[in-house]
Amino acid sequence: MQLWEQGLVDLDAPASDYLRSFRLIPAKASFRPATVRHLLTHTAGIGYWRRLPDLLRPGVGSGVRAGRSVPSLAGYYRRGLLVEVEPGTKWVYSNHGFAALGQIVEDVSGQPLDHYLRDHIFGPLGMEHTDLIRSERVRPHLATGYVLRSRGLKPAADGEVPTAGAGAMYSTTTDMARYVAALLRMGAGEHTSVLKPGTMASMFQPHFQPDPRLPGMGLGFEPGEQDGHRTVGKAGIVPGFLSAMVLAPDDGIAVVVFSNTGGLNGRGAAEPLASALLRRLLGLPDEAIRADIPPRPEGWGKLCGWYSPDPGPVTNLMVRALMGAGAEVTVHGGHLMLKPLTPVPAMRRGLRLHPDDPDDPRVFRVELAEFGKSVRVVFSGGPEDGVAATRLLVDLMSFRKRPDVRNPRRWVKGVAAAGAVALAIGHGPHRGR
Repeated sequence: MQLWEQGLVDLDAPASDYLRSFRLIPAKASFRPATVRHLLTHTAGIGYWRRLPDLLRPGVGSGVRAGRSVPSLAGYYRRGLLVEVEPGTKWVYSNHGFAALGQIVEDVSGQPLDHYLRDHIFGPLGMEHTDLIRSERVRPHLATGYVLRSRGLKPAADGEVPTAGAGAMYSTTTDMARYVAALLRMGAGEHTSVLKPGTMASMFQPHFQPDPRLPGMGLGFEPGEQDGHRTVGKAGIVPGFLSAMVLAPDDGIAVVVFSNTGGLNGRGAAEPLASALLRRLLGLPDEAIRADIPPRPEGWGKLCGWYSPDPGPVTNLMVRALMGAGAEVTVHGGHLMLKPLTPVPAMRRGLRLHPDDPDDPRVFRVELAEFGKSVRVVFSGGPEDGVAATRLLVDLMSFRKRPDVRNPRRWVKGVAAAGAVALAIGHGPHRGR
């Protein structure tokens, strides 16, 4: 955004105009070019993994063992970075897209990214114990990360993240307090500004919003709302470390949480604790699912059915990991339920859809107890009475309604049954040789 203020980068120009070290490769020649704005909003059509074979190595991109050389992005993306779906049509969280942004900063500024950040952000904001690499300013004070196993805590494998523009910053809570204070002051540190107030305000606004009833995605930041208070935030995960920051810009309050326990599954204290602390500071009660909105079951029949992810195998890998073959919306026990079509028993039990808007019967909220938070669920495709929903939005993940005859429920149940049988055989009595 500093380069944009200087006129060196156009947010709506093709990102390839600025990339010199590797290429963005569209899956179809008819695709519109992926722009810088697409990269900033995770809508460039680039997946969470680079390509399908990476699924066999789920940790790829999340760390290189400490002591080993970290590849350059030019080497890491030597085969190019696949743009799988039409840019601007689908939100997919992508570290690789932000790695491309980091490379753009290098290619346009002529400085290595870590040097640029020290000179133009960390230094001006007084962040003396922050760096993008393991320099001497951070190396002596590194914390140990842990993962929770069945027998207790175990140190996480020490590693460095190769996709530098996507994360991997080393910092302290004091330095991050300086950073969020500058965000609250609209880009101004104690002695200088790193961005103009208008630029900072723009970053907090939604630039991709698949439905007006959802907060959408800002430029690098995730907008939100807490009982009428506007929020923006960002969470981060690497093996052994979870972090979260959330701001209420209009109230002048921000919270930063660091934890050194957690895996790549996202389960941990950082994000729910940040939200809970912010609510306390705002004088709000602990977040709770609303119980004051009538269920209005007369409209449920128009919402029920099978919804599958939008096209794109690579860009759907994360969605498939969470939701399997999609989601079934059904009525069970007098409640409207969202049931992921996955062999995983814990998820297959389903999530209750709680009404979340007294004026809109197609807006709900589901509680993700394992992750300590809740997310909004919206049905779209025709708000008029008698019109069936055609699309399901779970936060920013999008699903399209499909014919029931193609519902893979039986196949999913078959996989689950086969797994249960195999597990029973594996734990049964063993015959001697």
